[in-house]
Amino acid sequence: MKNILLLLSFTLFFSPVFASDMAKEKRWAEQIEDGLMDGESAELNAGDISFYTVYTEAGEAKDTAILLLHGLGVHPDWQQVINPLRTALPEKGWSTLSIQLPILENGAPEKDYKPLLKEVPARLESSITFLREKGAKNVLIIAHSHGAQMATYALQDMQDQVTGFVGIGMGPDNADYLPKLTIPVYDLYGENDLEDVLKSVEKRAKASKDNKNYKQTKVKGASHFFDDMDEQLIDIVVAWLKDHSE
Repeated sequence: MKNILLLLSFTLFFSPVFASDMAKEKRWAEQIEDGLMDGESAELNAGDISFYTVYTEAGEAKDTAILLLHGLGVHPDWQQVINPLRTALPEKGWSTLSIQLPILENGAPEKDYKPLLKEVPARLESSITFLREKGAKNVLIIAHSHGAQMATYALQDMQDQVTGFVGIGMGPDNADYLPKLTIPVYDLYGENDLEDVLKSVEKRAKASKDNKNYKQTKVKGASHFFDDMDEQLIDIVVAWLKDHSE
């Protein structure tokens, strides 16, 4: 663990300037380490930077592993959506790797995250390689909120490396990238989701009209963070995974 944090410190002080707030990434890593109960931390490289991840291995792992992407400005063990999936899916046979995405300082508006999109593909490629080295034959991405935008952006040019994508609480910007996707896509959102998510439901569906493997589901009673609905979220995701993974 100390070695991982030292490497992240080295990245912070000796790497070229990147859009992501590397100091905040390091703070998140330290915070997670202090309370990590399930899984193990792993530091991966994306070009000249290092980024923090949490790997949780299934006892009897399926051929497909899950790559988890968090929402705006948070971390790989966020208690809403990400941690429940990160810890529950391995119990059902899917190993998970939850990764730190590029982030900005607290309070930064979503529009300021646009320049960070270009940093995402390298992190995903490194993460997919890691999972394959762990024995996964297939990798499927599950992303929440802004993490879903980062995923769809990257997948435009690397969808051949994954077998499917679940986007939870996707917003309107995803519609810019969804038309290029032909892999199975599950567009999952809550009845009481954020306004931008709800207003873009039809826009996202239209953007995916040529993808015969696209499915959209509204979850009754759910908020953007599926508050008090962890079990329902897990059950819905698992049901889809059973049809789209091994």
